[in-house]
Amino acid sequence: MRKYHVKDLKLAPAGRARTEWAGRSMPVLAGIRDRFARTRPLKGVRMSCCLHVTSETANLVATLKAGGASVRLCASNPLSTQDDVAAALVKYHGIPVFSINGEDRDTYYQHIHDALAHKPNITTDDGADLVSALHSDRKELTEGVIGGTEETTTGVIRLRSMEKAGVLAFPIIAVNDSMTKFMFDNRYGTGQSSLDGILRATNFLFAGSTVVVCGYGWCGWGVSWKARGLGAEVIVTEVDPVRALEARMDGFRVMKLSAASRTADLFITVTGDINVIDAHHIQRMKDGAIICNSGHFDAEINKAALDRMTKSKRVLRPNCVEYTLNNGRRVVLLAEGRLVNLSVAEGHPAMVMDMSFANQALAAEYLLTHRDKLERRVYKLPDKLDTEIARLKLKTMGIVIDRLTPEQREYLASWQVGT
Repeated sequence: MRKYHVKDLKLAPAGRARTEWAGRSMPVLAGIRDRFARTRPLKGVRMSCCLHVTSETANLVATLKAGGASVRLCASNPLSTQDDVAAALVKYHGIPVFSINGEDRDTYYQHIHDALAHKPNITTDDGADLVSALHSDRKELTEGVIGGTEETTTGVIRLRSMEKAGVLAFPIIAVNDSMTKFMFDNRYGTGQSSLDGILRATNFLFAGSTVVVCGYGWCGWGVSWKARGLGAEVIVTEVDPVRALEARMDGFRVMKLSAASRTADLFITVTGDINVIDAHHIQRMKDGAIICNSGHFDAEINKAALDRMTKSKRVLRPNCVEYTLNNGRRVVLLAEGRLVNLSVAEGHPAMVMDMSFANQALAAEYLLTHRDKLERRVYKLPDKLDTEIARLKLKTMGIVIDRLTPEQREYLASWQVGT
C-alpha cells in the first residue's frame, strides 16, 4: 500500500499558504473542525475521498482528520489538482494523497484504487467515480462500508441509477441536494468560476459577445446570469420544457442548439450528459467559435467526432487548442473539454465551498450516528442540518434575521383561521 503519490513535496510550503488563505473564508467549516477536534465523532473511521484536490478540499480533509478519521485522498478530475496543496497535505497533515495535475487515465484510476487501499468505512465522492470503482473492481470491500457522500449533480444521478438498478451496496447522502449546497455552490460558485476559467484560458471579452449556455439547471442558471452580467447576449438551450420556460421568463433567448450554433462566439455546456455538442453542431459553428464544458466529465462535447472532422490542430495558449475543420473553419476547445473552472481556474471561491464542505463533514457524522437506520439508497441530508449551516453562515457574515413570534407560529400551524 503506497503512502502517497504527488508531484513534488517541495511544493508544500506554497500549498500550505494557499490552504491557509482559503481557510480564512471558511469559518463555518472551521467551527465544525473545532467541535470535531473536541468530540472526535469520526474516531477510528477509515475514509476514502475522491474530490478535486484544492485548497478548499484541504480544509475539509483537515476537518475530517481532526474528527478522528483516517483519510486517503485522490482526485476526481485529472486536471483539477493543485499540486502544491497535494504536497502540503502529505507533508504537514500526514494525509496520504494520490493526485498529480495532468495525470493520464490509467494513473487517475490507479489513484482511485490507492485511495481505496485501506478498506474504507465511509466514501466521499465528487462524480461517483470512486463508488463506481468500489462496486465494479473492489466489490469485496463494500461489506465494510457504512455509507458514502456525494458532492455533485452528476454523481447523484449515477448513484440514483445504481439504486434503481438494485446494485447500490450502501447508503449515500446526496450532499448536492442540500439547499446550502446547490443554491450557492451550483449557482454562484459555478457561475463565477466558469467565467474565470474561460477568461484565464482566452482573455475573452464577454461584453457584446453571443454566448450559448447548454443547460439551465442550477449551474446553467449561474453561468447564464454571470455571463449576462458581463454584458454578453446569452442564449439558453434546454431539453426540459420547464427549465426552458424558466430561462425565457428570466429574460434569456431560448432555442435549439442547432439554431444557435451558427451565430454564437462561445459555447458552455452545463448538463451532465454526453454529446451535448455533437458533430452537426460543430459543423455549423462560425470561424473562431470557442467551446468549453463546466458540467462534470469530459463527455459533454463529442471530442471523437471533433477529431474526425479535423484536418489539423495546434495549441494557441495553455488549455486552448484550435481545431481546423475539414470545411476550413476553426473552433477552439478549452481544457480538453474537461471542467474549465477547475482545469484552468481554481474552482469555486472558498466562501461558497465553506457551506458545501460543511455539508460534507456533517454528512459523514450523520452516517455514523444513523448507521442502523439507513437503507441502501440515496438520501438527502436532513433539513434541520441544512438550516443550521445557513444560520452559522449568516452569523459569520454578521447578519441577524427575524424569528417567528409564538403568535405567528400558531397561525401557520392552524387550519381554523381563514379570511
